[in-house]
Amino acid sequence: MINIVLFGAPGCGKGTQAQRLKAHYGIDHVSTGEVIREHIRRGTELGRSMESCIAQGKLAPDELVIGMIEEYVASHKEAKGCIFDGFPRTTVQAEAFDRILAKHGLKVDIMVDIHVPEEELIRRILLRGKDSGRADDASEEVVRGRLEVYHQQTAVVSDYYAAQGKYASVNGTGTMDEVFARVATVIDGLEK
Repeated sequence: MINIVLFGAPGCGKGTQAQRLKAHYGIDHVSTGEVIREHIRRGTELGRSMESCIAQGKLAPDELVIGMIEEYVASHKEAKGCIFDGFPRTTVQAEAFDRILAKHGLKVDIMVDIHVPEEELIRRILLRGKDSGRADDASEEVVRGRLEVYHQQTAVVSDYYAAQGKYASVNGTGTMDEVFARVATVIDGLEK
C-alpha cells in the first residue's frame, strides 16, 4: 500500500491532481475539505460546527479532522493505496496521522508539495469561486486570510515530512498534464 500526502496551498490544484492520480494508479482519494463540505450540505452536527470556521477561512479543529481520518483509515485498510488531500494540515495532525497509520502497519510514503506563487493562487481561487459558488472562494479578503493561515500553521508540516526524508516539492504552474507528469515522476521514483 502506498500512502501519499498531496500538499500545497489552497488553489494549487491538489484536488485536480488527486483525481488524476487516483485514476492513473488505481488508489483511493480522500479530501478532508470535500468530506467537511458534504457534512455542511447534509446539515450534520459536524457540518454545522465547521460552517463558521470555513466562512472565516479558519482551519477545521484538529480533533474533528483526526477523528474523520482515523475512521477512514480503519475502514480502508485493504486499499491499494491512498491520496490524502488536505490532511494533515498541522504538525499535531501529522503526528497523529503517523500513529493512526502505524496502528494498522502503514506509513506515509511521500508528501508531494505542489508549489504555486501566491498571486496565481489568489487568481485561481477567485476564479474557482465564480464557477463553483463556494463562499470561501468568493472573497479576496477571505482567500488572503486562508493563505495566511496556510503559511502560519500548515506550511510547517512540510518540515515534519522533510525531517523523515518523505518530502518532495513540484512546480504547480503550467498545464494540468505538466503538473501531473511532475507528480507522477516523484511517485514512480518510490516504486524502485
